[in-house]
Amino acid sequence: MPETIPADSVGLVSPSTLHVDAPLKLDCGRTLSSYDLVYETYGELNADHSNAVLICHALSGDHHAAGYHTMEDRKPGWWDSAIGPGKAIDTNRFFVVCPNNLGGCKGSSGPNTINPDNGELYGPDFPIVTVPDWVRSQAVLADKLGIKQWAAVIGGSLGGMQALQWAISLPERVRHTVIIAAAPKLSAQNIAFNEVARTAIKSDPDFHDGHYMRFNTLPRQGLGLARMLGHITYLSDEAMGQKFGRELRSGAIQYGYDVEFQIESYLRYQSTSFVERFDANTYLLMTKALDYFDPAKEFDDDLTRTVAHIEAKALVMSFTSDWRFSPMRSREIVNAMLAAGKPVTYAEIEAHQGHDAFLMPIPRYLDIFGTYMRQIATEVTA
Repeated sequence: MPETIPADSVGLVSPSTLHVDAPLKLDCGRTLSSYDLVYETYGELNADHSNAVLICHALSGDHHAAGYHTMEDRKPGWWDSAIGPGKAIDTNRFFVVCPNNLGGCKGSSGPNTINPDNGELYGPDFPIVTVPDWVRSQAVLADKLGIKQWAAVIGGSLGGMQALQWAISLPERVRHTVIIAAAPKLSAQNIAFNEVARTAIKSDPDFHDGHYMRFNTLPRQGLGLARMLGHITYLSDEAMGQKFGRELRSGAIQYGYDVEFQIESYLRYQSTSFVERFDANTYLLMTKALDYFDPAKEFDDDLTRTVAHIEAKALVMSFTSDWRFSPMRSREIVNAMLAAGKPVTYAEIEAHQGHDAFLMPIPRYLDIFGTYMRQIATEVTA
């Protein structure tokens, strides 16, 4: 917990909730009669509302991107390294909005919220949502906030895919799109990782076909295994080697099946802590949203045609050690935008941290990011 709030922090923040009574038709064919979106904002909206930036979170993220909810918080929001006064996303210049996606488990309508149609928890009955569904729901939020056009839509990983989708779906509402550690669609290998994670959850005897809340239990083992698998894919071999190597907890091999290596202990810790803060049905839903993301499918699998009507300028960034969404996947987006004659800047950052590098305060990364955002800041009204 901080003894004092750092000078470059957005400080103490509180989430807000937008309740929408208008129905939202989803790609799956179902309709939400009403829904809630929880979000946080940092900075001030300027007079002509031209300085608004949307932050899109990744699979297990949420609306709490920066600052602290209380002085007792042990750590700040998940992207505090990039958001705040004087940081890459400078809250002295920008009005930053970060919502919890529909289907999330941190307050927005999702599996762990009440279905207004019957007064019961949605659970597994919450409809599967897609990245375009998130864009449509967040456009409603933008309207409520009086934001006709985002100065930038920004995200990493699944959030980067959402930033790309915003520029495709609503081109007139995005001036810049910042796509970090993302891909134009998932590879077969990535879909396979997600399926193993889902199978681990659904195979847990406490899962009860997703109705575990009725039984006052949680599929802890299954969700924990899913998190362990996911976490391995977010780190590089080099990062794990530097942090843990083959270090033993007790200093000597015990010749048994208990936890002996530090990396095993770390994964167990990640598993246990994740189970207490994330919902299993939401994990299933978010991984499906990842699997289904494929904007080029509507354009005969032609990515160049897909991005042809984008009006936003783009910054695309990747990391050399990211094998989950490798630089090659980012270059697919860049090459399609170049072929379509779109203005795009690309940076491939040397980093050993793997996919999670986009969350970390890597100087070269934040320098490039900050330089681009300062250019955007010159376009907005003070």
